[in-house]
Amino acid sequence: MFAAFDSPTRKKLGAAISCISIVGVGLSLVIPLLALRMEAAGIPARTNGLHIAVTGFATLVAAPLTPPLARALGIRPALFLAIGVSVAALVAFAFVDDFRLWLAIRAVFGLALTVVFVISEFWIGAAAPRGQRGVVMGLYATVLAIGYSVGPTLLTLVGIEGKAPFLFAAGLISAAALPVALAGREGSVAMEGGGRGKLRPIFVAAPLAMAAGLFYGAVETGMSGLLPVFGLRAGMTPAWATFQLTLWALGNVVFPIPVGLIADRVNKIKLLGLLSLLGLIGALSLPSLVENRLAYAVALFVWGGIISEFYPVGLALLGEKFQGAQLGAANAAFVMTYALGMMVGPPMLGLGLDLSARHGLFDALALLFAGYLALVAVFAGPFAPGRRRGAA
Repeated sequence: MFAAFDSPTRKKLGAAISCISIVGVGLSLVIPLLALRMEAAGIPARTNGLHIAVTGFATLVAAPLTPPLARALGIRPALFLAIGVSVAALVAFAFVDDFRLWLAIRAVFGLALTVVFVISEFWIGAAAPRGQRGVVMGLYATVLAIGYSVGPTLLTLVGIEGKAPFLFAAGLISAAALPVALAGREGSVAMEGGGRGKLRPIFVAAPLAMAAGLFYGAVETGMSGLLPVFGLRAGMTPAWATFQLTLWALGNVVFPIPVGLIADRVNKIKLLGLLSLLGLIGALSLPSLVENRLAYAVALFVWGGIISEFYPVGLALLGEKFQGAQLGAANAAFVMTYALGMMVGPPMLGLGLDLSARHGLFDALALLFAGYLALVAVFAGPFAPGRRRGAA
């Protein structure tokens, strides 16, 4: 696919996508690693979820600060700095056993990774040729999803004990600096615009699109950290408990393109409602399939792929509502609502898991899906005032 672009464009896109995808591999290894280590130490799942939520707070803080940082330092130096801080945080995890201190380390790690993600995604968007951004972002989403599916598999190979997995993850993330360095100055772009979007007016204008970001932030982050914990409490081996995340991520590799094609041809609000209904059905059904590993694996793969499309369909709905500079502010607000979801979701899902090891996690997820269905009914039902204004 890169062959269709000129050499400078290939260099820019290759550097940015390679950088963020390598970081994705490392991150998808670290999130379950931290959760499993805390579970092995007897930490309640709700506390585990609170630790995961710190990443959401870090994203909320770092996202609006990243554009001025990148403008001041330049894209590549800012990425090198963020990657370096991420690696230092992972080394700190390896040598610190106090879980209370892990909160502070996790906050620093989250701040640094937010900078990497914001800059890399800006770099990809800025480098993508006009008229081909959809294709480029689809490629990026697919490659990143592949990276997320690799991390949990690597964790099953290196294990969760001792310093080795943290140092292995540090090595992985440090490798993300290589494509940035190889791109050189000619392969870089200049950071423009940015800043904090105003949430309230955007949320009023497009409540269902913004709620999709909030909702998926809660689901994705909570599942990434707590699904392996659920597996252990359901009697799975550590390897199988972690492999669940690979199945979840592989669904996100397969589904973006077909769902995206559907989204371009149907009412996106109705599609989000359908996704939430399927998510609700899956959440209520999956716990009963755990004993049948093949059926559970297939169902988790399909279910994970379906509900992962909340994020891109929500963004597409946002793109219908806003244009130009307004769209830039709306995208910033969308990322911030995603971060809010990261803060709210994991503690809620962790509490559900503590209440019932067998189905509490999925019961809490079912409540989230039912909540989004209720929002669709309120804002897009036959008597919703937003219908007359074209609310999204």
